[in-house]
Amino acid sequence: MSESERLIEEFQNAMVNGILRRWYPLVLDKEYGGYFTNVTSDWTLSPNQEKMIVSQCRHIWTLAKVSAYINSNSDYRSMALHGYPYLKNIMWDNEYGGFYQIRSREGGLSDVNGWRNEKRSYGNAFAIYALAALYELTHDEEVLHFSQQVFRWIEEHAFDPTYKGYFQFLTREGQPFDRRSDYQTIASDGNELGFKDQNSSIHLLEAYTELYHVWKDSELYTQLKSILELIRDVMVTNKGYLQLFFYNNWKPLSFQKSSEKERKENFGLDHVSFGHDYETAFLMLEASWTLGLENDTRTLIVAKRMLDHAMQNGWDASAGGFYDGGYYFDDQNGCSIIKDTKNWWAQAEGLNALLLFSRIFPQENKYYEYFLRQWNYVKSNIIDSAGGDWYEGGIDKEPHFRKGPKSHMWKCTYHTCRALMNCISLLKGNSHSQISQVADYWNLSAKQLS
Repeated sequence: MSESERLIEEFQNAMVNGILRRWYPLVLDKEYGGYFTNVTSDWTLSPNQEKMIVSQCRHIWTLAKVSAYINSNSDYRSMALHGYPYLKNIMWDNEYGGFYQIRSREGGLSDVNGWRNEKRSYGNAFAIYALAALYELTHDEEVLHFSQQVFRWIEEHAFDPTYKGYFQFLTREGQPFDRRSDYQTIASDGNELGFKDQNSSIHLLEAYTELYHVWKDSELYTQLKSILELIRDVMVTNKGYLQLFFYNNWKPLSFQKSSEKERKENFGLDHVSFGHDYETAFLMLEASWTLGLENDTRTLIVAKRMLDHAMQNGWDASAGGFYDGGYYFDDQNGCSIIKDTKNWWAQAEGLNALLLFSRIFPQENKYYEYFLRQWNYVKSNIIDSAGGDWYEGGIDKEPHFRKGPKSHMWKCTYHTCRALMNCISLLKGNSHSQISQVADYWNLSAKQLS
């Protein structure tokens, strides 16, 4: 058995037996619709089962993609369709439009995380992501029309026509709000209020890319291209990492000159997030390819810089894996690691990015070598080989995750299954897969650069 064949077998086993058969149909809520949110370490459904738009949509997207990937598997197809009625009839606001950030299991108001009836661009982006994938699978025109409706709602309510980009915080009525607004939030993400951010931006990029793949609309083309350029040319620093938050005019939010106490208190607003950097590198290449942009060498150069920066500054040279957070202190040279934990989703995205770049730049052996080391780290410290699925964080740094939940509102199957499907396709050299076409396209561009 060749190395590629062995890796393919390992990835397929990790996805099908380690993830899919553990999660599904367990998390299907057959009484109220949608998918259960909270699952314990031993695969027991927890008593509390609020439903957030992000995780509901991530399940639909994963199941739709897996169904197509595994020869239109009818079981995964039906499980993807299972989530649609809850999305359309419960999570969508029929009065004002847009998706609520959270609902109770039964579909009413939830007090979890204080979101109440608020909406977020981030959550609505994931709805587009799911609906576009579901339409690609089913060719159901109702699903396509719904995704178009969501796109127009985002553009009408969240887009900033003055400075571009999108507002993240929206009232139930779809009005952007900040700290000066009459409306006051009690939400758990309230510290981010009033800023534009890279995270909602990159997932709008991801969602609009998925939608443009099935709907070649001129306005969608313009907005997708605008988001790509905004991320690439404004949000990514010259060093090759994403600034996380910005004022409305795109001035970066930084605590470099603040006290150590203030910096630590605002870690979530200002640090180097290596996982987001190489995830974004992949999403930018996918977006440019989907748009059909010709001679877009700038996107390739910036994307490569982002992955290279993460490898040089965020990689654990002794144990393997990517750290969660770094920082460029004002009085120090280089990037310091200030959070040395290793969350599961960043390790999955690392596999995807490293193997993709090894195909784009085959002459640079470092990408494939790091990919192999990353997979060894994941197998040793992230995958729960006995219990199934992935620990929330690397147990070399956070051994308590051995007993941590398998699922919560931010943890499901989207990062892992996307990474594993992409890696299998790249290892197989499947020229019909989208990721292989992306790799081949950028490989030609890389040859032109050299």
